[in-house]
Amino acid sequence: MIYRNEIKHVIDAGDRAAIIASLRRVAKPDPHAGRDGRYLIRSLYFDNIADKTLREKRDGVNEREKFRIRYYNGNTDFIQLEKKVKRNGLGYKVSAPLTAKEAQRIVNGDTAWMAASGRGLIIELYAKMKAQGLRPRTIVDYTRTPFVYGPGNVRVTIDENIRTGLRCTDFLNPQCVTIPAGPPVIILEVKWDAYLPTCIRHAVQVRNRREGAFSKYEACRMYD
Repeated sequence: MIYRNEIKHVIDAGDRAAIIASLRRVAKPDPHAGRDGRYLIRSLYFDNIADKTLREKRDGVNEREKFRIRYYNGNTDFIQLEKKVKRNGLGYKVSAPLTAKEAQRIVNGDTAWMAASGRGLIIELYAKMKAQGLRPRTIVDYTRTPFVYGPGNVRVTIDENIRTGLRCTDFLNPQCVTIPAGPPVIILEVKWDAYLPTCIRHAVQVRNRREGAFSKYEACRMYD
């Protein structure tokens, strides 16, 4: 696995406008973004009754992981199961495809098929659902403005309009009610491999903003 560097900042609308203007001069919009340069993300995060994932994040556990299922712009033709791993401040992500039917079965608690799926990540999630009690926990919705830059394999994203499912985990159901996850917030994330090119470093530079560890999943658990 290739571990990637990542930094996050909470920014304001002025920062957002300045950063996007700077990035447009040096980076490219993510090819999956729409004409407005954005797309919608809906994720379903897993946790257990003891809130293992949430507590490890809050406690700053050095080595931790989280599972989620994700799709974009309401399109259920492309759904991914993802596992994100953090270790020593670095991270990596692995993923496996799911059909809409498979994702719905997981939401419904019909999981026996996962053990024989032939996809390692799905089998791993099944084993941890059995051993750790992981289960679908909450929906996380937000809008993302993404940019990419080849050297350094850089990805810069600006996330906003974060919403949470209120006691609803049926994330394929467009009628599932979501509400704002607290006061409005805008999150700048920068990810890269071995080095961060100077032009990107300058483009995302914000004054009087300290690096943070904002978690959209944690924010979306505020009503529990």
